[in-house]
Amino acid sequence: MRPIASLVSLSMLLGPTAALAGPGFDVIVLGALGGIQDGNLTSYLIRPHGDRNAIACDAGSLVNGLKVAQDKGVFRDVTVPAGSTDSVIGHVLKNEIKGYLISHAHLDHLAGLVIASPDDGSKTIYSLPSVSAQIEQTYFNWQAWPNMLDRGQPPQLKKYHLENVTPGEAKDLAGSGMTVTPFPLNHGGAESTAFLIESGGDAILCFGDTGPDEVQKVSNMQDIWKAVADKVRQRALKAIILEVSYTSDRPDNLLFGHMTPKWVHKTLRDLDQAAGRNAVQGLPVVVSHIKYSLTDEQPQEAIRKELEAGNDLGVRFVIPEQGALYHFQ
Repeated sequence: MRPIASLVSLSMLLGPTAALAGPGFDVIVLGALGGIQDGNLTSYLIRPHGDRNAIACDAGSLVNGLKVAQDKGVFRDVTVPAGSTDSVIGHVLKNEIKGYLISHAHLDHLAGLVIASPDDGSKTIYSLPSVSAQIEQTYFNWQAWPNMLDRGQPPQLKKYHLENVTPGEAKDLAGSGMTVTPFPLNHGGAESTAFLIESGGDAILCFGDTGPDEVQKVSNMQDIWKAVADKVRQRALKAIILEVSYTSDRPDNLLFGHMTPKWVHKTLRDLDQAAGRNAVQGLPVVVSHIKYSLTDEQPQEAIRKELEAGNDLGVRFVIPEQGALYHFQ
């Protein structure tokens, strides 16, 4: 069967300036991991293919991720305007990233934004109301950090407009030509978010942290699969970015609102059933948020093997590399 999407790592295979025909999205991995490795924490720069205007889905790492991407040649085609004192990294941060989608307010999804905020350009942070409240009260409160927001503890420096999004309702992402529809997730009792990003009839689905419905006694994942089933069936959903934090030997009572390969297989079968048999064949699934380990071996290879061993649906699992540029079409 013809794959529903193609995947190319431009920075590694074709060179960063190579043009690819067709629609879809470019995804630059600013941070691939969850957990403790500062400098490589969850953040994905997403933009329509051929368009420089991007949105960041989470922002655990920003400047360091941009630097790694630049070192790989991803921004070789960026032109800094005449008269600007910005570096390429500064230009991309301030001008090409049009806003932030923050799934939840844990530091490994937000630290890069907070740290970069004094030198960032003005833009919008989009989040569910509970997440917006945590961003305002916990970080930009003149104690943890100056208030860069347009609400909360005075004086408000108004670098960022903090905008609430409503579950299930599409919202324009200012300056990007994209829309986003948020869906609530349960992250071990904390509210997290999945973001359905759309442009020109194409879509990509970026998950924040989430545990399995069956473990958490909720229906969040099932509700999302029902909402996107038509897009999967029509081959309009170009990729899913989905967390897998641990190997499958992790006990369910120690998941703390995270996924393992066995639960990924289970939930993708639910999606395939909702969309129609074999609908997910060839669908790229980017394996986000693998936890960095303080052991001699990292878990990426073990997780990859587990995912492939149980891959009876024929999805295309992608273990992302920080700084890489992928084209999903």
